[in-house]
Amino acid sequence: MKLGIAMTLPHSTAEEWAEKHKNFGCESVIFPCDFNDDDKKINSYIKAANDYGLTIAEVGAWCNTMSQDQSKENIEYCKKQLELADYVDALCCVNIAGTSGGDIWDGAYKENFLYSTYERTVEITREIIDSVNPTRTHYSLEPMPYMVPYSPQNYRQLIKDINRDAFGVHLDIINMINTPKKYFFNTEFTNKCFDILGCDILSCHLKDIRLERGLTLNLKETVCGNGTFDIKNYIFQAEKINSNMPMIIEHLSDEQSYKTTVQYIKSILQEN
Repeated sequence: MKLGIAMTLPHSTAEEWAEKHKNFGCESVIFPCDFNDDDKKINSYIKAANDYGLTIAEVGAWCNTMSQDQSKENIEYCKKQLELADYVDALCCVNIAGTSGGDIWDGAYKENFLYSTYERTVEITREIIDSVNPTRTHYSLEPMPYMVPYSPQNYRQLIKDINRDAFGVHLDIINMINTPKKYFFNTEFTNKCFDILGCDILSCHLKDIRLERGLTLNLKETVCGNGTFDIKNYIFQAEKINSNMPMIIEHLSDEQSYKTTVQYIKSILQEN
């Protein structure tokens, strides 16, 4: 496993960026540039990552390609980010499917579950991949609790229907724990995810989840170690697929929170 954080530590040079992430305990990183940056800057970060042995796990393409107002613009943005991911040799360029159901780009809407939305997701993903034709990276969609892909079975079907070698899996199991059964039997659910998606998995997000009191159902994402998710098993299953699997800690509020969580995950690794 190669641990990483979804935060760009403060820095003034690419070398300082890489050194700080390495000293932080990271072995993988999210690339901190986008396609608008000049080649000199981009190349400096590629070199720094290589010099410090950091795997570039992800290039983000976070936008709503389903947006009724900005679909064309956002699809073009994804193409540019995928080109960047291919250039920097990132494992994947990752986005979510998006929604046409409302103003919140990653929101929960009825329209997300229409078959026409599924077909549009397949169409858009093919367009992005075919336009770029990447050879060193993959385009990927992060699972969401209320958006395609919302389960390992749904993800496997999406892979089949998109039918492109350059489409791979970015795995976020916590985002797919959206029922009490998945919550209480999360070890078994994790195993099912890896059984179904297997070696198509390129990169993983790492966090925790807990069930809050009160009706009806309130599942809350939380910091690692503050929930009931079987993190040890998650790491074990990921390493069976790829001993160098990037696992990115995310959605924490500050640098100290990331540092504490990195130390917690490393303690799990030392115990096992």
